[in-house]
Amino acid sequence: MRCFFHLVSDFDAILDDTGIEVPDLETAKFEAMKAIRELRQELVGASEEWRGWRLDIVCPQGTLLYSFDLNTPPH
Repeated sequence: MRCFFHLVSDFDAILDDTGIEVPDLETAKFEAMKAIRELRQELVGASEEWRGWRLDIVCPQGTLLYSFDLNTPPH
């Protein structure tokens, strides 16, 4: 299944127009968490900038499959 990872806030969106092929939603969640950790490492000290943002995992038809609140520390 192909999943797309959109960064979304109430005021803006950064849309993933490529996506990745994954075997299931659990793998998509894992990949999303990995990407979030990498972004946080690159932007150390910018946690305030995450306020109000989320990472949405969507299918090719645009249906929301899962959403991560970027205000919440990673697990």
